[in-house]
Amino acid sequence: MPRLEIAADGFRLDDRPFRIVSGALHYFRVHPEQWADRLRKARLLGLNTVETYVPWNLHAPRRGEFRLDGGLDLPRFLRLAAAEGLHVLLRPGPYICAEWEGGGLPSWLLAGEGMELRSRDPRFLRAVDEYLGALLPPLLPLLGTSGGPVIAVQLENEYGAYGQDGGYLADLAALLREHGVTVPLFTCDQPADLVRGGLDGVLRTANFGSRVEAGLKDLRALQPEGPLMCSEFWIGWFDRWGGAHAGRDAGDAAADLDRLLAAGASVNVYMFHGGTNFGFTNGANDKGTYRSTVTSYDYDALLDEAGDPTAKYLAFREVIARYEPVPDEPVPVRAPKLGHGPVELTDCATLFGHVDLLGKPVRAERPRTMEQLGQDFGFVLYETRLPDRGPALLRAEDVRDRAQVFVDGQPVGVLEREGHEHALAFEVPRPGARLTVLVENQGRVNYGPGIHDRKGLLGRTLVNGREPAQWSSRALPLDDLTPLTFTAFDPQSPPVGPAFHRGHFEVERPADTFLALEGWTKGNVWVNGFALGRYWSRGPQSTLYVPAPVLRTGRNEITVLELHAPATRTVDLRDRPDLGRTEE
Repeated sequence: MPRLEIAADGFRLDDRPFRIVSGALHYFRVHPEQWADRLRKARLLGLNTVETYVPWNLHAPRRGEFRLDGGLDLPRFLRLAAAEGLHVLLRPGPYICAEWEGGGLPSWLLAGEGMELRSRDPRFLRAVDEYLGALLPPLLPLLGTSGGPVIAVQLENEYGAYGQDGGYLADLAALLREHGVTVPLFTCDQPADLVRGGLDGVLRTANFGSRVEAGLKDLRALQPEGPLMCSEFWIGWFDRWGGAHAGRDAGDAAADLDRLLAAGASVNVYMFHGGTNFGFTNGANDKGTYRSTVTSYDYDALLDEAGDPTAKYLAFREVIARYEPVPDEPVPVRAPKLGHGPVELTDCATLFGHVDLLGKPVRAERPRTMEQLGQDFGFVLYETRLPDRGPALLRAEDVRDRAQVFVDGQPVGVLEREGHEHALAFEVPRPGARLTVLVENQGRVNYGPGIHDRKGLLGRTLVNGREPAQWSSRALPLDDLTPLTFTAFDPQSPPVGPAFHRGHFEVERPADTFLALEGWTKGNVWVNGFALGRYWSRGPQSTLYVPAPVLRTGRNEITVLELHAPATRTVDLRDRPDLGRTEE
């Protein structure tokens, strides 16, 4: 029974000295048929542990629901880790950050007014209690104290960067114990936040990517005895739309790992394997300006987005071997990739022509937020009538996050939260013209006070200084595209406004591939109904990762939602990714 103990001189496992050498691997960012492969590569690196967050918002998309199926089958992931001889650090939140939509907090927490997230607000703690009550019972047999792989559980996540209410952390610790967690608890914070984010009686750990000696010194000053651990050793970074691709030199990162291990510290490498923000799951940051995170979560990690070892993998394996046993087995090689080439998208279906099949309208005096509509991801379509012909000025108090504006189906402009844009002028062709505003949730803020991030049109929305008498608000989650009816694309009459474009291609042997969208502007992609994620011509990312298990032998289908107008009818399946220009 792998029982972890926190002793004055360090970790002990089954009463023997133990150093945690872990890597971050988020099951929800990896196709479930690839979990075993990634875990095997973790073991071959020399890791004895893997770490994963748990995204509350995916497991509980609606209050009262809870999912542990398919790609959310956390018990299966934990059993696969155990089969590789790996221990697990479990980080259930309730808040996880992770550059994940809303930091993992479910959007339905924001449906009402006034709830304070990450606080002792009784409404929030009740919801957390329900979450843990659903999550933990299936996991209890997998705790180390029951013979399972989970040796420790994290309490909250970098709370010191958000608040300083020790009572809140104590409440969470009590809930974890009440729901049966019998393994050690730990907190993690950046060195400057260790005091605010810690709880007496719970092991503190630090997060940093450099200045190793200083980080460990700050941790030891606050915690004079016990294990030293860096719970997030940052070896890369995430990307945002409109920025450059982040990278870190393998030798530089390996040298800092060497310093950590030489100091006798335990470590969790963030990330061992980043994976992908499939579908609509990317998060965002807002430190005065809203910035949306890209689809790829490659993170310049030890395994790239497709799970292949990088130069950093080899450098880290060499360092780990100086301090801990490394399996005497061959280093994994790059898996074969599919380079199919161009695929023509021959059919199309307009978004506006199918809205009645994709969502139901709710009529009210003001636009309803996405959360009020019971929606988590996707789009909201707002419509109203304009009484007068002539020049008009639309003023939206708060656009969350990108609004495309149409009059009688014709595009008249875009308002972007990122650009702090609130007003748009256009011409109304006739009395009673239809004003349509398609608002995209580009990812809820995942860090800092901005996590109370409701989506849609917030506040007052005015036309020529007056509020329209009535709005229709329609949730378009786009989680089921089967109602769409496609017709052959007619070059003499191309679609106006957002449209779905579909094509087919043949595969003899499925393999990982990368979808390039040169000539396309912005939108989302599905392959065989699997939501790959967002694309945007502003980059840096210009290909989307297509996992091999998504493909099938024979005929395959690609569906692209283009929000503007493509300059081409083809996409390209390539054997290599393009994540953009790397930061200097």
